[in-house]
Amino acid sequence: MEYTVKKLATLAGVSARTLRYYDEIGILKPARINSSGYRIYGHDEVNKLQQIMFYRELGIDLDSIQQILSSPSFDQTAALEEHLENLLSKRAQLNVLIENVRKTIATKEGRLTMSDKEKFEGFKDQLIEENEQKYGEEIRSKYGNATVDKSNNKLKNMSEYQYSQAEQLGTDILSILNEAFKTGDPESELAQKTADLHRQWLSFYWDHYTKEAHAGLAQMYVEDERFTAFYDKENKGTAEFLRDAILIYTRQNKAEE
Repeated sequence: MEYTVKKLATLAGVSARTLRYYDEIGILKPARINSSGYRIYGHDEVNKLQQIMFYRELGIDLDSIQQILSSPSFDQTAALEEHLENLLSKRAQLNVLIENVRKTIATKEGRLTMSDKEKFEGFKDQLIEENEQKYGEEIRSKYGNATVDKSNNKLKNMSEYQYSQAEQLGTDILSILNEAFKTGDPESELAQKTADLHRQWLSFYWDHYTKEAHAGLAQMYVEDERFTAFYDKENKGTAEFLRDAILIYTRQNKAEE
């Protein structure tokens, strides 16, 4: 079966503009262009679009998807099995969140009492899963499975107060970091305050803090473009600035390990 842009867009539930854009960036080229100048897609292109949509559903950016699909080692069956595993995991998380909402409604109506821990069931699991998908391979390679698993368990067992503290620290770090960046000096008081807040923030998630691990993570912020993009949202070079501030902090401070 062959499809024009319009027919494939209708079939897949995407816009024709999306398919044209995919053609422009090279992630999904048509099988051929017919005599009337229309893009024509065949069986292989339909399967490839399905893969793209699976990866997009999992929150993976187009550049990364293109690298995955163009890799000589790409195995479509293995990819589908991975998609299935990820989607089942997402469904399990949604089931937890649905049950959380039901319990919350029952609590509001006086039919049930929820503990503070129960109120956050599902949210933490979702955060852990998102982090695993985005950074799991790199983090586990760098720090080991045992360390990452301990960190995930620590997050799961956070109280409502601890969770809110960690969230607030994350917000404060970005705010003060952007102010510190304006000084241009990673040794400045603001920059070092940012580094110290970053240490405090890590302590909510890490089972055991070390200056070496803190410095290593800071270096990863520069080496991994995903971390760099996160910190460079407002000002290019912020990730490097944070890295430098943390390296100075970990050399100068005698934080307990």
